[in-house]
Amino acid sequence: MKTYTHSLRQVMLTLLMGSSAVWLVACGEKPTTAPTEANTATNPMDVTVSAEMANQFKIEKLEIQEVTPWIEISGRIEANERLVTRIGASVTGRVTEVLAEVGDRVRPGQALARVASSELTTAQMGYLRAHSTASQSERAVERARQLILADVIGAAELQRRESELTIARAELRAAGDQLKLMGLHNEAIEKLRDLGTLQAHAAVSATLSGVVIERKVSQGQVAQPGDPLFTVADLGNVWVVGALPEQTAGSVQAGQTVDIEVPALGNRQLSGKIVFVGDTVSPETRSVTIRTQVDNGQRDLKPQMLATMRIRGHAQQTLALPAQAIVRENDKDHVFIKLPDNRYRLTPVELGTASGAWRPVLTGLPRGTDIVTDGAFHMNNERKRAELE
Repeated sequence: MKTYTHSLRQVMLTLLMGSSAVWLVACGEKPTTAPTEANTATNPMDVTVSAEMANQFKIEKLEIQEVTPWIEISGRIEANERLVTRIGASVTGRVTEVLAEVGDRVRPGQALARVASSELTTAQMGYLRAHSTASQSERAVERARQLILADVIGAAELQRRESELTIARAELRAAGDQLKLMGLHNEAIEKLRDLGTLQAHAAVSATLSGVVIERKVSQGQVAQPGDPLFTVADLGNVWVVGALPEQTAGSVQAGQTVDIEVPALGNRQLSGKIVFVGDTVSPETRSVTIRTQVDNGQRDLKPQMLATMRIRGHAQQTLALPAQAIVRENDKDHVFIKLPDNRYRLTPVELGTASGAWRPVLTGLPRGTDIVTDGAFHMNNERKRAELE
């Protein structure tokens, strides 16, 4: 019995000693490590540089500058309406032939379509009657001159016949002009006068050189005078039209130069003059229409192409910083501001459109802030390197 009790005490003592050893290990002091620069950093947007490196950066205070802002708006290419003509039939009739399609280049007098019309026949008969009357009047005047020499008639009779000839010639010219308005050319009128040949069709003819940009006629349809059947435009000179916000409309006037960029032409740069500034504001878009005229000798500017218009506004006094001070981070604009002890902080700012070497400061920085104006890009690289370490 005593032997059993002694053995139990030895086991208990052994377990107690083992537990004490485990507790001592668990509560032992761990080795301390010296704090690093990464451990002490409290803001990932901050960077600390040495005194030697700080001399490589230029620091300036944010101040008021005279800035001439650029106004940037969207625009589109349109045909110059002063060089656009809408062509229709001069008589009522049925279209028998369409001779031009959209995109065709045409010249003045070129037939675009032909129309069969009873009005044309009636007008040609009227021209023949006027020509016959004029011929008879000419012969009557000639006989009267012979008779007056023979002292058969008096001078009053000669004057009456000369007056009738004048009226007959005027009626003939009017009948010829009417045929021209109906689409008959001089050659056709001469054949009608000399041979009596009637033309069965009137031509719908182009009135200027250009490109057919619209066709509203099909073979077989009945055309009325005044119906626009074709639209022809001279695209050697086009308009760039944009909508200017009403807040900036007062800074733009006719005659100003506009820089134009056309994405469809590889962001090709163009320059034009403002030829029109609207006098009213659109109630839907709260904008004012402006129009710029641009030469298009190569015909590569097509109507309805999109464009970007940049217009220089009036000079104004505003907070502005140099463009080289800006750092792009996460698709936003930032600048480095100077803190004590050679520390610098990357700070977001809201900037306006660039004007030369300056960017207006809209929000984010007060006047007098010390900012890095030269070397900001390299400072940001140093900040990123320190952050990785």
